[in-house]
Amino acid sequence: MFGSTRGSYLAASLVVIGVACTRSEPQTLTLSSALVERPTQSVGTPPVEGATPSPASLASPSGNAAPAACPEGMVMVEGEYCPEVEHKCLEWMDPPGTKYAQFRCARYAKPAVCKGEKVHKRFCIDKTERTSATVGNAGSKTPMNFVSFNSARTTCESVGARVCKESEWQFACEGEEMRPYPYGWERDATACNTDIFDHLMSKGHLADHRSEAGSHARCASPFGVMDLAGNMEEWVAADGNKFGWKQVMKGSWWIPSRHACRQFQVGHGPEYGGAETGTRCCKDAP
Repeated sequence: MFGSTRGSYLAASLVVIGVACTRSEPQTLTLSSALVERPTQSVGTPPVEGATPSPASLASPSGNAAPAACPEGMVMVEGEYCPEVEHKCLEWMDPPGTKYAQFRCARYAKPAVCKGEKVHKRFCIDKTERTSATVGNAGSKTPMNFVSFNSARTTCESVGARVCKESEWQFACEGEEMRPYPYGWERDATACNTDIFDHLMSKGHLADHRSEAGSHARCASPFGVMDLAGNMEEWVAADGNKFGWKQVMKGSWWIPSRHACRQFQVGHGPEYGGAETGTRCCKDAP
């Protein structure tokens, strides 16, 4: 749908999940309605209380689960997952009436509400996005890019794993607490590699703003999974039909964008890979 330069990320045809509320009176909305992705200006928020820090992993994913449970470089994710979550946005980052209004939520009400019955999940997931060092060589500490859904599937299968399911990725991001962001309830532009809006283009192509995998210590989920907000757009297999798409992108990348755990993007076929697309792998736990 878009070229590898991703210069058209401003296009209104990118469909994402979002929430909506007014600044004057918070509304309760379920994260199941589509909004159009629009670029926004970066606005920082204070560090999030209760965010789970985790040591950086600079060469390859470094798991914190028992070796018998998950392979090296993966972490165990186990608990009760809610298929449909309701969040309440208390404050938007962008003023009402602007073209970016009701897009990036600065602060959510807690707790979140589970709409329906929870299901038990147990699986292994890469602690960081895949780098060339995580596929059998010394490689770079920087996440792989120009990864398509098809090549993500090949990469994961080559190491006895698979592309993550959408629900697995979300649970690894939010935890049983159902956090809107992996690090907590308030958007923090400094926690992850996000909200970069300067120098996005270089000679007609996307400027490379990738960070080394796991280098943002505060960009950790409740399970200790790193970089689930920003850095790289990650391919996952959709849970059911997502507007006709079987694969979706999660986590967004370094631009001011949709970085909440439940948000996603469709609009790219399985052959698309750009400067901003990467992946991580999952594996059934024993």
